[in-house]
Amino acid sequence: MPSSVIRFVRYAPATRELKVTFVSGRLYVYEDVPPEVAAAFKAARSKGTFFNQEIRDRYVYRDITHEYAG
Repeated sequence: MPSSVIRFVRYAPATRELKVTFVSGRLYVYEDVPPEVAAAFKAARSKGTFFNQEIRDRYVYRDITHEYAG
């Protein structure tokens, strides 16, 4: 189901990094995210709700928006 907040979700199992691109254009990398959490996030009916309850404020993150800008 499309999200009104989250545009893309990508997960790298080798590094356990979860990349989340928001509709606003902001891009964040969340570190040491277990594969089962990433899979549940991708499968979640409401990506925004899952993100707020299970990812936000639970994992160390980096804002990498500027690395991919123009």
